[in-house]
Amino acid sequence: MEETTITVATRDGIDLQVYRWAPEGEPRAVVQVQHGLAEHAARYRRFAEALTGAGYLVYGPDGRGSGRTASGDYGAWGEDGWAGWVSDLDALNQRIRQDNPGLPVALFGHSMGSFAAQEYLLDHADDVDAAILSGTGEPVAIAGMLGSDGPTDLSAFNSPFEQRTGFEWLSRDEDEVDAYVADPMCGWAAPSPAGMASLARAGDPDLLRKIRKDLPVLLVSGRDDPVGGDKGDGVAKAGERYREAGFEDVDVRLYPAARHELLNETNRDEVTSDILTFLDRTVGEKASG
Repeated sequence: MEETTITVATRDGIDLQVYRWAPEGEPRAVVQVQHGLAEHAARYRRFAEALTGAGYLVYGPDGRGSGRTASGDYGAWGEDGWAGWVSDLDALNQRIRQDNPGLPVALFGHSMGSFAAQEYLLDHADDVDAAILSGTGEPVAIAGMLGSDGPTDLSAFNSPFEQRTGFEWLSRDEDEVDAYVADPMCGWAAPSPAGMASLARAGDPDLLRKIRKDLPVLLVSGRDDPVGGDKGDGVAKAGERYREAGFEDVDVRLYPAARHELLNETNRDEVTSDILTFLDRTVGEKASG
């Protein structure tokens, strides 16, 4: 895997620092990865190794207010706030399609990245060929929880779990939790991006019915992920909304006992394999066929 970095300008003047992970040889398709709140793209390097090993080209930005893009000012969401998180997906997507004409593009979003992806698809579904929503949930519920523009308090997510570090809700793998706690670019507290209440749009049945119905969507979550509701009921509800809107290919996978960060969970190899299977039959087949 070859790792390089590029810079992509947002509409409100933020320079996104973007990892580009390339496979050996010509890529089959592109996977655009968007990380979640209080983390950064380098944490997806292991996932990128699996994707590039299967022939996929991967782009992973440090989102606004995060990672290298933030330059230490974590949670500085910029003038556009939540709307910027959503529009930044389009800025990178345009760059990807400009640099890789003709290649299919799959969008992978985790946690807050998955909610940005849900809202992004309302207006830009024609620009992606498949969508994967990881650590996700029902957008109306999350908009109510995080859409007040006030301080973000994620500590309640840990209440069902042991209190060793306060981040046990992320994974059953203690080494992965410890790595998150030790990472200075993770775990910081900040207000939710201003305007996040607009995420509720992503649960509007009338808006969902306007999206093209042949877009394949995969939702993956741990049954014990508090973001996904009670035993994944919010994830199931999100998937059902897509089905009720007429989507032809919606796959919901809930992993028993798994928590929020599936790619850092004890069953991460199983999850990665399931994602690769989905990619191979959607964008992988499209690329070869």
